[in-house]
Amino acid sequence: MAGRGFLSKAKDELGITSLLSAPRDVWLLLTTRILRMFAYGSSTLILALYFAALGHSDSQIGLFMTLTLVGDVLISLALTLVADSLGRRRILLLGSLLMTASGTIFAITSNYWILLFAAVVGVISPSGNEIGPFRAVEESTIAHLSADTVRSDIFAWYVVFGTLGTSLGALGCGWVTNAIITGGRTDVEAYRFVFLIYAVIGLVKAMITLMLSPSCEAEPPKPPSTNAEESRGFLAQGQASNTPPSTQQKSKWAVAQLSPASRRTLLKLCALFSVDSLASGMVPTSLVSYYISRKFSISQATLGTIVAAASFMSSIGNIFASSLSKRIGFIHTMVFTHLPSAAFLMLLPAPHGLFLTIVFLVLRATLASMDQAPRSAFLSAVVLPNERTATMGVVNTVKTTSQSAGPLITGLVAGAGHFWIAFVVAGALKASYDLGMLAIFSSTKVGANADQQKDRARYAVGEPDDGGDEAEAFELESDDEGSARSAK
Repeated sequence: MAGRGFLSKAKDELGITSLLSAPRDVWLLLTTRILRMFAYGSSTLILALYFAALGHSDSQIGLFMTLTLVGDVLISLALTLVADSLGRRRILLLGSLLMTASGTIFAITSNYWILLFAAVVGVISPSGNEIGPFRAVEESTIAHLSADTVRSDIFAWYVVFGTLGTSLGALGCGWVTNAIITGGRTDVEAYRFVFLIYAVIGLVKAMITLMLSPSCEAEPPKPPSTNAEESRGFLAQGQASNTPPSTQQKSKWAVAQLSPASRRTLLKLCALFSVDSLASGMVPTSLVSYYISRKFSISQATLGTIVAAASFMSSIGNIFASSLSKRIGFIHTMVFTHLPSAAFLMLLPAPHGLFLTIVFLVLRATLASMDQAPRSAFLSAVVLPNERTATMGVVNTVKTTSQSAGPLITGLVAGAGHFWIAFVVAGALKASYDLGMLAIFSSTKVGANADQQKDRARYAVGEPDDGGDEAEAFELESDDEGSARSAK
């Protein structure tokens, strides 16, 4: 009995119970997530090595990655802003087919400009992280399909599935390319085989996307209602009840609009996320792999194993992200795990030996992505339900835009023989992002516990307090402003 009680508590604590009870569509999305990240993990490991094998310089490699991310900004923003009106499943299907197209072109040609066009218009990840419209649409759909009480658990496992896929992709790519090269093939031929697999995964992903049910789609606009609970979000006052029916009908086909309170919060977050993403763009997995490979002259198999081990430890860390956020809140979880990882990133180029470099890389990876699930749950809580896809699309666009400048900077620095500077600057930028999040949002208690969430939900929808007065809508604010409103 005691053993069963412990196991039951452990399942609840780690979000396994929430995961097992998730609807079929959530599991299909998780499956496409792990497949996609497997493809990203495999291609990212050898992306810079592929261009180097084709004879391109470090600055050209950096330019390629920058322009690839710029193209992703334009396509992702356009697709995510209209995803709810055109259909989330259609957007996910289109993204999968773009993956297949890009992988096919990379597998059959060596021309720099054709490859650049395929990466800009299609879906190729220079960083090993999400690219394209997938994440914004999937996170919005998961938030739509999941209850508030289990949402952070589902998001945590969404991140775990992604990092696990990246780990398996890097490991498989390293050993497969090494075996092909050892068998007498050239490096370029081995790398092209990886991109062929990438294209096949895009097709498999498209077939799974076709299995998603209509429940994944955004709910149609509701008619005007005097019930505040139906027309207002968690932290932002909704505008649906004041909108004429004709306008609501039009909004189904229009780009999603954000309420004023959501925009204020989003602007603050985007300003901070842009700093973090610029740092991430300076040291994407592909360039980190390239740096380690060039510094220590190791084989593809060894390189793949190192990157896979780091990504696997990232999966382990993410399992505990949801449990931690339930105790200390979303913001503190994001900051207190991400800040140490920034320090390890700054130290990464310091060791002269491979072993200590691996130690710093693994420690950084274990902590670096523990902020992702709390961040997704936080974003889904601070905007109206019908704003989630657009909000996450805007956030991803801002992040990718900032990230796009990173590879170009690193390419220029590396070309001048100072590759290590990129790691130091990137770590410092990430640390400043963490301190900024703590300074601006430290008073926010969203996600700390269920009682606090219920209290803030009552304030958000304007329910009267014990004295009968209507409470003000709760907004994210500084410590001083938060104290003043609490005193009210």
